[in-house]
Amino acid sequence: MSVYAQISLKPDVREYLRNVYTNKELVAEVGEEEADRAFENLLTCLSHPPSFTCVRASTHLFPLQDVQHQLKQHLSQQTSDFHEDAVLVPVYPHPRIPDVLLLTVVGPRSVSVLKAEVIVGAQCGSAVLRGAHVFAPGVLSTPKYMKTGDLVSVFSDVEGKCTRGAKEFHGKKVFLGNGVSVMDRSDIFCSEGPVRGVAIKMTEPLYASPSFDGVLLDKVFLQNLPSVLVGHILGPQPGERILDMCAAPGGKTTHIAALMGNQGEVVALDKIKSKVEKICQNAEILKLDCIRVHCYNSIQAVSTKPDQEAADEPPFPEESFDRVLLDAPCSGLGQRPNMAITWSLKEVCSYQPLQRKLLTTAVRLLKRGGVLVYSTCTVTLAENEEQVAWALKTFPCLKLEPQEPHLGSEGMPGAGLSCDQRRLLQRFRPELRWEAVKNPYQNFPCQANSDTIGFFIAKFSKT
Repeated sequence: MSVYAQISLKPDVREYLRNVYTNKELVAEVGEEEADRAFENLLTCLSHPPSFTCVRASTHLFPLQDVQHQLKQHLSQQTSDFHEDAVLVPVYPHPRIPDVLLLTVVGPRSVSVLKAEVIVGAQCGSAVLRGAHVFAPGVLSTPKYMKTGDLVSVFSDVEGKCTRGAKEFHGKKVFLGNGVSVMDRSDIFCSEGPVRGVAIKMTEPLYASPSFDGVLLDKVFLQNLPSVLVGHILGPQPGERILDMCAAPGGKTTHIAALMGNQGEVVALDKIKSKVEKICQNAEILKLDCIRVHCYNSIQAVSTKPDQEAADEPPFPEESFDRVLLDAPCSGLGQRPNMAITWSLKEVCSYQPLQRKLLTTAVRLLKRGGVLVYSTCTVTLAENEEQVAWALKTFPCLKLEPQEPHLGSEGMPGAGLSCDQRRLLQRFRPELRWEAVKNPYQNFPCQANSDTIGFFIAKFSKT
């Protein structure tokens, strides 16, 4: 499989996405040929990592320059674990976002495939492409007699057909690079229960990108650039009460609290207990004690009791919050790298009703004059521009607001929004420019702002 191959999709999902990117309104604006090119480019981009790794610095605790210096020192030490031709990855501050550091991702590199093969799951494979080592739970297959110290080539099982514990695999797979085993096969697949820890240390990854596992935990938070942007667009102020409706694992929650200077209250909701615990862990590591976390379904977060006074726990009375963030559950079709999506079209299209229920709750809980930010990490019209059009029609009190910083493109045509309305939206459409592959920093920061995950942001005020 070519390193420039496209993401694997079910035929009906591919056609659905193609219709999004070649809808009549868009074709009328850019032409059919350009619309087709953008769609094909999207599919290629989704199977590869962005050209930059983005980390959010804990500027509420440390000056950005100090974090940058310590990260450079750590990466200098880390390069000794890689192949001798590895180059120290530079660390650059983003010119417009004051708490973001960017690291160039080098690749795809020329790496020779070895005879011994290790097969990992798709989720593990995506993490490896972003700089991670191979952890034992992600390993599906190894050579029969693999021992600690063996050199192996690592592949990702694209279609999810490899049986755990197999000694060989002949299905569809993607090469990720080479590494050295730090566990015996018998340790990885022991019968005593799940094994944790690094199983394969990547020494010649296809994409040279630092591993951030356990790195400077209180100083840097690995987060995609558009996700960091959300906190700045929400614009939290010290002393405000802010709601993060679908908060796990807490990246945006902790960012909001940091931007407030840990002064005020950030209420974080998530309905899955294990994810709620992760929010608490991140808040503790980053020394943010203004965060209140509740295991609760956000759809039910509005109190049904009339004239209820302010509440510390959900459900809350209407108009309880100065600002609300709804980073909505979505189809996730903008996540990168993702070499294969096995979801059915029914699954991809199942999120719109849920998002509308959550938007309804968000509007009810927002104070008059407050700010609501809606975001997703997907590229469909149904979950993005169509939801904005629906919200504006359903809630006359909502008004679209400008976003700052505005690093992405405007909203996509096809949902009936006016040109002025679409200009107020922010859509990140992954676009890989091949001339930038060998030197991603050549076109910085434009390349860093455009070659991201697929993402969407809308900002409303409640009048």
